[in-house]
Amino acid sequence: MTDIAENGTEAVRGVAVTLNGRVIDAQPGELVINAAERAGVYIPRFCHHPRMQPVGMCRMCIVEIDTGRGPALLPSCMIPVAEGMVVETESPVTRKAQDGVLEFLLVNHPLDCPVCDKGGECPLQDQTVAFGPGESRFVEEKRHHEKPIAISDVVQLDRERCILCDRCTRFAKTVAGDPLISFVNRGNETEVNTFPDHPFASYFSGNTVQICPVGALTATPYRFKARPWDLDQVESTCTSCSVGCRVAVESSSNQLVRYLGVDVDAVNWGWLCDKGRFDFEAVNSENRLARPLARQGDDLVEVSWSDALTKAASALGGAKERHGSSSIAVVGGARLTNEEAYAWSKLARSVLGTDSVDAQMGDGLPSDVVLGLPRATIDETCAAGTVVLLGPDLKEELPILYLRLRDAVVNHGLNVIEISASQTSMTRYAAVSLRYRPGEAAVLVQELFEHAGDVDVQADLGRARALLEANNVVCVLGRPSVAERADSVVQAALRLRSRVPGMRFLSALRRANIHGALDMGLSPGMLPGRVSLEEGREVFTEAWGQLPGSVGLDTAGVLRAAAEGRIQALILVGADPLADFPDRDLARRGVAGAGFVLAVDCFATDSVRQADVVLPAVSYAEKAGTTTNIEGRVSRLHQKVTAPGTTRPDWMIACDLAERLGGDLGFETAEAIWDEIERLAPAHSGLTAQRLASSEGLEGIVAAGPSSILETTMDVTATATLPVDGYSLRLVSTRKLYDNGTLVQQSPSLAPLAPGEVVRANPADLDRLGVASNDRVRVASSRGAVVAPVEADAAVARGTVLLAFNQSGSGAADLIDVSLPVTEVRVETVGIGDREVSG
Repeated sequence: MTDIAENGTEAVRGVAVTLNGRVIDAQPGELVINAAERAGVYIPRFCHHPRMQPVGMCRMCIVEIDTGRGPALLPSCMIPVAEGMVVETESPVTRKAQDGVLEFLLVNHPLDCPVCDKGGECPLQDQTVAFGPGESRFVEEKRHHEKPIAISDVVQLDRERCILCDRCTRFAKTVAGDPLISFVNRGNETEVNTFPDHPFASYFSGNTVQICPVGALTATPYRFKARPWDLDQVESTCTSCSVGCRVAVESSSNQLVRYLGVDVDAVNWGWLCDKGRFDFEAVNSENRLARPLARQGDDLVEVSWSDALTKAASALGGAKERHGSSSIAVVGGARLTNEEAYAWSKLARSVLGTDSVDAQMGDGLPSDVVLGLPRATIDETCAAGTVVLLGPDLKEELPILYLRLRDAVVNHGLNVIEISASQTSMTRYAAVSLRYRPGEAAVLVQELFEHAGDVDVQADLGRARALLEANNVVCVLGRPSVAERADSVVQAALRLRSRVPGMRFLSALRRANIHGALDMGLSPGMLPGRVSLEEGREVFTEAWGQLPGSVGLDTAGVLRAAAEGRIQALILVGADPLADFPDRDLARRGVAGAGFVLAVDCFATDSVRQADVVLPAVSYAEKAGTTTNIEGRVSRLHQKVTAPGTTRPDWMIACDLAERLGGDLGFETAEAIWDEIERLAPAHSGLTAQRLASSEGLEGIVAAGPSSILETTMDVTATATLPVDGYSLRLVSTRKLYDNGTLVQQSPSLAPLAPGEVVRANPADLDRLGVASNDRVRVASSRGAVVAPVEADAAVARGTVLLAFNQSGSGAADLIDVSLPVTEVRVETVGIGDREVSG
């Protein structure tokens, strides 16, 4: 039904429904159960979930509904409202029906609430008390099963407790797209289980634990750890990646015990990936740095904060005095809050005098591209006419963004054009999937618009061109592979922008608060608020006192300069270049060549162990502040537990260093830092702490910044094809959700999930090289060589070889030379199966 609004547009008129004797205004098409809840009447349910399609499995929500043909007992989760409908949720007939449903559900459900993890927050418990019979008429023996059984590394199944609500199986199939858990058997023997030899190996399995209305599914990391009434909770934002999912952080006895997804319509819909759900174990780790360390000979020994800060300040001040400010560099910062990133940016520019600051570890995109392209939000991307994917495998790097885009494709008809060097998790959902040779993304985009290319791909190019004519096109832009330079991807993105009017972009950079760090100026040539060094010079010189005279170096440039002896003081802020920078040879030479290394971190990483002074920092859930996600949405972080030992917040460490260097950042609290950000940073003007703390800020607020900073000298028409070596393959190195990263490896439940080092290549290429699956092969580049098992994989494009980054073993970083546009490798057999042979 429609009415004419005052402004002349059509307005949807509500549906009048009588609920328990009073008339309510429902939305057209709304389910009775949802309309009643909006009107303040709760109808009990088990199978219904607002983010999944209804199935009417449990029948707990049956109520009397009269649509004009007389009252009937109907499941309110399946019936849409209708004009004049009469609903009775408290009538004797309804009560008796709900009473009977609960009695049947409890026939075989064990009465083990005192030892069940769900006890105290169990809908079955609550609804039995509120709507149940009070006692059971059954005296027969209940059904028994082995309990529990591990259906994955992080999820346990207790079949006795299951009420067959279909929540977990629906989520796995319709939301995650991983139908690895299902109903088996028939009739009275029906149960939930996995298929033989196929565990519930989904990146999203923890969500089934959260939505399970009974204790049938429990999480191994939380099992028997605490009772709900013992838990203390705050709402915060997940920083395991850059999507910015809202979470409830729960603790007991000053230990984190659980994260729960919070339903935020603009971002995560209540879902979390398993990495984001279970990496709280790293915060609790006994391997945390708790006290400052300083090098004495070959060893790092514990010292006082005063001694550590004095030694660090002396080395930094000495480097500046003897070699100039350009001899100092700051690398890292993506794990910081916005306030901490701002403090370090101010320290580097106004006290140390250097612009060589970079939060990206050589695996991102130029900051002017990330900050300067017109932005789209996640909601706008999912509602677009066409989405172009020009970036990494979203399921591996930004899992919840993958779920949102998958939902948009499957349920709302979103058209996706995938442009990638290899097959990704989104390939099967793409309307068109186009492949390019590593380093030649721009070549493919030129072919797309100039009707060139091989005859075999002309049909795909034509379909892609047609889809790009949609009114609303968004490009999800990231770094597809760290084994090739970003130039080609940037050229491809700029070419798309020039040819598709009104195209907007959603960043797919993965690091925790990388967008907040870039916003706060942790990038050479950029100042807080998404303004360039020259554009903001007058304002920030007046506020900060001084600024560097020229643009500094990025991470690769810093490491190269350090290797050549031109960096005398290297500060690592939560950065581990020895493990995380794509070119390990350059990282080793850079860290070793720096005259003095100061590490500010939570764990003793490979790079921290090479430092001269180590300052321990507080971690996630141990500090308050703000963070910025991929769409520029600023949301709040809250402290839940006390940090171990004498660790300090990163902003406080920056202030202490500034003081010992004769400067003053002028901050006493993190709140004072945000006030200065709001006052000075153009992109954050008006985004006050009060707004963020208000109801408006519950889902975060998108910082609307300028888009005029994109000034590139790149020729967007440049499409040079790189020469092809007939004896070599081009390396594609992408990231997996589970790897050798610090958070995963310090979380006992997640560390075993890292798949390890495996070389994947197209079967045709392996046949040509005389290599078989499961052989051990030597993969060699101009930089180095690795030995690993190989698997034939038709999903890998011909002419390429795929090796995941930062897995156990020597790794792709030993092969990559960041100075080259692509990484060419040669593959030869060194072993068959477990038997070593010469090759």
